[in-house]
Amino acid sequence: MNVLVAIDSFKGSLSSMEAGNAVRDAVLRLDKDAKVTVKPLADGGEGTVEALASGFDSETIHLTVRGPLLKPVNAKYCILKERNTAVIEMASAAGITLIDASERNPFVTTTYGVGELISDAIRRGCRRFIIGIGGSATNDGGTGMLSALGFAFLDRNKRPVDPGAIGMKDLAEIRTDHAMPALKDCVFHIACDVTNPLCGENGCSAVFAPQKGATPEMIDNMDIWLKNYAQAAKKVSEKADQNHAGAGAAGGLGFAFLSFTNATLKPGIEIVLEQTGIENDIKGADIVVTGEGRLDSQTVMGKAPAGVAKLAKKYGKTVIAFSGCVTEDAEICNEHGIDAYFPIVRGVTTLEEALNHDNAYKNLSAAAYQVFRLITAGNRQA
Repeated sequence: MNVLVAIDSFKGSLSSMEAGNAVRDAVLRLDKDAKVTVKPLADGGEGTVEALASGFDSETIHLTVRGPLLKPVNAKYCILKERNTAVIEMASAAGITLIDASERNPFVTTTYGVGELISDAIRRGCRRFIIGIGGSATNDGGTGMLSALGFAFLDRNKRPVDPGAIGMKDLAEIRTDHAMPALKDCVFHIACDVTNPLCGENGCSAVFAPQKGATPEMIDNMDIWLKNYAQAAKKVSEKADQNHAGAGAAGGLGFAFLSFTNATLKPGIEIVLEQTGIENDIKGADIVVTGEGRLDSQTVMGKAPAGVAKLAKKYGKTVIAFSGCVTEDAEICNEHGIDAYFPIVRGVTTLEEALNHDNAYKNLSAAAYQVFRLITAGNRQA
């Protein structure tokens, strides 16, 4: 029996690799000669660094950078050594969870710390990047990130504009002559699950800025200022396109990557599946196992288990999913490649008990053991 296991993390209890190993233990308990391959899985958002770091020969880098309000924050990223690739979650440096709700103000929040992470990775020799850009606290068009990489955003008096979206009000010129020279050799794979343009009624200011603390008046102003920014960008980069799908991601960070770096924007799960090389393992598998902490109707909207199932169905494979929690509307997963799914909690329990690491590991392994007993019995009868 050849089994491929790729399970997203069960947040608060098991990492992606720990969940995969719990299933692996169950299969090998039944059949010590089975081939079980465990691959890390994430959807490009929170947990991507941890998942890829644990699945490859990697080094985790801890770095103090300037957070969304320019106060020091402790961020981290990982380097996949064999691939010379840095994996970064922008939320670790400019995420909305880094500041209290009372301090959220997209006029002033900045992506500067994201640029500091990239700069550090470049100095360590990285030239390939996987960057998840979900969960931002910013609406600065990525100008903070670019500033940390050596770009200059100047007003009519050749002075640097203020950080944050408000700086775009006074922007007159973008200078690229002092950008890090190594950027031209870098390739950026940006995990982006939205298609919003930079400006307009579907742009980043109108759609995403309210949750970052913006009032209607602030939204109108930022939309005007970001249009000014896009026009200035067009003067120095032919690639600058404010209407490109995903340009409005993370408060315009998508626009910055597309305009000033060698970047592609793709759904996060597609990038992770490509980087892990999971397709070759799926081809040779008899059964594919996936899952996440909670299976529901949102699972099919670009989340990791649905991505695995879609790829597995390309080769006609049977797909099983395990989850800590399953909602009534999760049946839609059956229409998107997951043949059957199983909750792992075995009895009445508190949330704290269910999320306990050891309990979750035992519950997942026990559920997988029973499912694979059924599969093994069916194979014998066949």
